[in-house]
Amino acid sequence: MRGGSRRHVRTIDVWPGFVDALATLVIAVVFVMMVFAVFQFYLKDVIAGRDDQLARASAQISELAATLALERRQTQDIRARFDSVMAELQASLAETDRLKAEAAAATALSAERAKALEDANKTIEADRAKVEMQLRELEALASMRLEMERRLAAAEESATAERRVSSEAQAQVALLNRQTAELREQLRRLEAILAESERKSAEAQAQIVDLGRRLNLALASRVEELSRYRSEFFGRLRQALGDRAEVRIVGDRFVFQSEVLFASGAATIELDGGRQLQRLAEVLRDTTSRIPKEIDWVLQVTGHTDRRPIATREFPSNWELSSARAISVVRFLMANGLPPDRLQAAGMAEFQPIDERDDEVGWRRNRRIELRLTNR
Repeated sequence: MRGGSRRHVRTIDVWPGFVDALATLVIAVVFVMMVFAVFQFYLKDVIAGRDDQLARASAQISELAATLALERRQTQDIRARFDSVMAELQASLAETDRLKAEAAAATALSAERAKALEDANKTIEADRAKVEMQLRELEALASMRLEMERRLAAAEESATAERRVSSEAQAQVALLNRQTAELREQLRRLEAILAESERKSAEAQAQIVDLGRRLNLALASRVEELSRYRSEFFGRLRQALGDRAEVRIVGDRFVFQSEVLFASGAATIELDGGRQLQRLAEVLRDTTSRIPKEIDWVLQVTGHTDRRPIATREFPSNWELSSARAISVVRFLMANGLPPDRLQAAGMAEFQPIDERDDEVGWRRNRRIELRLTNR
């Protein structure tokens, strides 16, 4: 038995404990893997949600960028239209000023005609006063005639002895009758003269009104025609010269910066400036050839400098420099086929600036050549 019990102790079975431990380990591993799988699944959903949010945010950013670009284009278009409207407004204001000046001239002409009419009315009034005075004299003579007739009747009734006095009275009455007839004839002629004067006065007034109306219509027609050719000239000139910052339209004037045409402190046209003026001359020749002869147009060329003084042997002041540059442009245009009687040159020195800034930007803008197509 002692030996048997020792064998039983030696053969204790440890396999079930091992299996239990292994099973516990397997369960723990499976649990950890399940937890890991659940965490991976949750993490995948979170990442997918973040990707969706990121995609939506990217789409929104793209839409906002497109909207911003569209807004910028619209803003640029609005600015361009605003600049165009401002340019047209300035041109309209300049044209309005010129029309006001022409209207003032027409008003002065009408005032002269009105003064002439007033003088004619004064003459008519004076003639009417004379006629009225003669009428009063005629009435006085008529009264005298009645008195003489009354006296004649009294004399005829008095006695036969007074026949001689009666005869004299009759002679006086006959004389008075002749004078009355003459006065009546004069009155008739004066009335005819007065009627003719009134008729002529009415005709003159009607002619003045009609002349003013036709003058206004003619002025409006000439202004409209010249404005149409000016617009065509500016449009074709802008197309020929291109969209350059140093060449622009300001109101009813075409402006070249001096640096485009001349070197600093000089009045000789540079090579590049000559090419620009060559295209200008071609456009101007073609445009003005179709302007009717009855429109008395002229191209004004005006030179401007900045406020910094110049004092050289050739140009003692800015007056000489600005005038010399304007004359150089006029001579160039004459050499390229433009008639001299349609060109004007003037120098304004520094006294008509378009930019009041006292820096390089303001000086550069004020150094310019202006071209203006207008009537004389």
